[in-house]
Amino acid sequence: MNYTNTIGIDLGGTNIRGGLVNGKQIVQIESQRINSQAPAEEIVTQLFNVTEKIINETVTAIGIGVPGLVNEENGIVFDVLNIPSWTEVPLKQLTEERFGIPVLINNDANCFAVGEYYFGKGVEGESMVGLTIGTGLGSGIILKGKLYSGRTCGAGEFGMIDYLDHYIEYYASGQFFKNVYNIDGEIIFEKAKAGDTMALKMYEELGGHLGNAVKTILYALEVDKIILGGSVRHAYAFFEKCLWNRLKTFAYRRTIDNLKIEISELENSGILGAAALHYDSLHK
Repeated sequence: MNYTNTIGIDLGGTNIRGGLVNGKQIVQIESQRINSQAPAEEIVTQLFNVTEKIINETVTAIGIGVPGLVNEENGIVFDVLNIPSWTEVPLKQLTEERFGIPVLINNDANCFAVGEYYFGKGVEGESMVGLTIGTGLGSGIILKGKLYSGRTCGAGEFGMIDYLDHYIEYYASGQFFKNVYNIDGEIIFEKAKAGDTMALKMYEELGGHLGNAVKTILYALEVDKIILGGSVRHAYAFFEKCLWNRLKTFAYRRTIDNLKIEISELENSGILGAAALHYDSLHK
């Protein structure tokens, strides 16, 4: 892969972060706080302002990751999480008209997966799922070296599949502690680090649910690797054993024998993942 200079923009509910990616390194980062209740045009202008601080004549493309649905072909962004005014924004058209270079847009979970594939634990793999475990459960799918997004970049929403009396995300994400035990997950994390027995048992329970989530993914997609991102990945040591114990009940032994579960170590994954959308677009 010929890594050209690109820009990655990570649009969040409180900040826009942009980075100039030179080859495989971020050489400049700019950030701007936004008012999530502002009109759509104002936030687009702020995104342009961040981009203008880092763009130069060597940049070949701009990638943008957003927490919402995207018509990937037309680059229209729908229903961005925590930004009510972004119900339908033709972001690709607006950004290409402004800067005159190709613009790629996708949702943040897909950006995480493609970022890991090109910059992180997924390098040199063929098939993988990037699983972000935080306040929700998001995922991005890489098949035969190519990101699979679906029509509106909504493929891989395994967290929304019905499970027990709710859905997978209810039990297999950071929501678990609040939903089931009405306690903050960060408190449980600190208690688990201190060896608290009840906190460790909660993580074991979470690991069982995550094991079922991974089984669901593997029955749909027999991938070689799953890479865990999101804040809950830092607690992997507390639920690893229970997760793998649940995987032992998977029907196809060879699938589990070949599976690797890795923990993301990628810094600035939102920026790198957005930039990697350009590399993915070159992969036929």
